Amino acid sequence: MVNIVKPRTLIIRAPGTNCNVETAFAFEKAGALTTTVHVNQLIRGEYRLSDFQIMVLPGGFSYGDDIGAGKVLANELSLKLGEGLEKFTKSGGLIIGICNGFQVMVKAGLLPEPFAKKGLKVTLTNNDSGRFECRWAYLASNPKSPCIFTKGIERMYLPVAHGEGKIAFDGVLPEKNEALYYVDVSGNRNPGYPANPNGSIRDIAGVCDSTGRIFALMPHPERHILKTQHPRWTRNEGSANGDGFRIFQNAVNCAAGL
Repeated sequence: MVNIVKPRTLIIRAPGTNCNVETAFAFEKAGALTTTVHVNQLIRGEYRLSDFQIMVLPGGFSYGDDIGAGKVLANELSLKLGEGLEKFTKSGGLIIGICNGFQVMVKAGLLPEPFAKKGLKVTLTNNDSGRFECRWAYLASNPKSPCIFTKGIERMYLPVAHGEGKIAFDGVLPEKNEALYYVDVSGNRNPGYPANPNGSIRDIAGVCDSTGRIFALMPHPERHILKTQHPRWTRNEGSANGDGFRIFQNAVNCAAGL
């Protein structure tokens, strides 16, 4: 009998995180074992990053986004857990950030390249519309990207819900780091608003590092892992699994080999 070891996935929460349950369900459906841990438990040493193969920063409004979206949690990670995070990334661990998790990751220095002493600075700022955008978006992955999370995925239809989702940077982001784009219903780039809900430069919806193992996106794949979560499923639109499910499958399949 073959003993199949399921990859261990760490889901980090903080006050204001509100998508951790859905994210855990998505990873468990994809075949992972999940543990949801408050960031303070990591800081106190009750859990170790080295015991996991996948680390997740889910969506929500960590610490109320009081001094900027994701900034407080980003400081917690970089100032109190930086050494452990650096070891985790160098050991080949996978990291995914979703919505608020994306905001946390860029402000903690995990993207576009983890712990780079110099180089391109990236942030997420207020939507061009000046308001919170909650809608479904058409997406296309970048075939030139090494991102393991989007491997084999051409198009997706996922919901977005954010007020600070516009990606901005102070130079030229290498094309290989551009993992995911907002597109129109036909898959065309430069779709304009509202297909690009926040005004991100080059319509970027997701970014990865050069290894493809660290990835973050503004849309919510955990909110579309079942056919019945498609807004028009009663008209028989959507696939058997929701479009976001492949992201979690790809992560689990990759981590199973670590």
